[in-house]
Amino acid sequence: MVQKLWSKAWKSSTQKRKQRKYLFNAPLNIKHRMLSAPLSKELRAEYNVRSVPVRKGDTVKVSTGQFKTMSGKVSKVSLARLKVYVDGIGVNRADGSLAMYPIHPSNLVITKLDLEDKVREEKLKKLKEANKKWVTQDT
Repeated sequence: MVQKLWSKAWKSSTQKRKQRKYLFNAPLNIKHRMLSAPLSKELRAEYNVRSVPVRKGDTVKVSTGQFKTMSGKVSKVSLARLKVYVDGIGVNRADGSLAMYPIHPSNLVITKLDLEDKVREEKLKKLKEANKKWVTQDT
């Protein structure tokens, strides 16, 4: 019998080992949502959305860690490792070259979205409309 590695019916556990197993064995479409980063206050007000998945080409600012307050364009996104690589943020190797430093998306703030993809732009518009209706229902 083949054992399932990941299940949609997974319920949250307080055990760190089970949380890590869930993250590592999740399919790519679920990992894509895990790569979401919060938007800056200006973008949050404009799109009425709190966070979106990070993509190559977005401009981000590091909010925590050793590279705090540094910003740059996203040059690479690793779904397998759940990490984001930003231009200009790296560590020096022994030979003097610069190695890109992996950053978790929760430690980033998106300051400018790359809207060359029309599908992404449409999705943001739909989210904005849906969230606008949600806000009006609450009041």
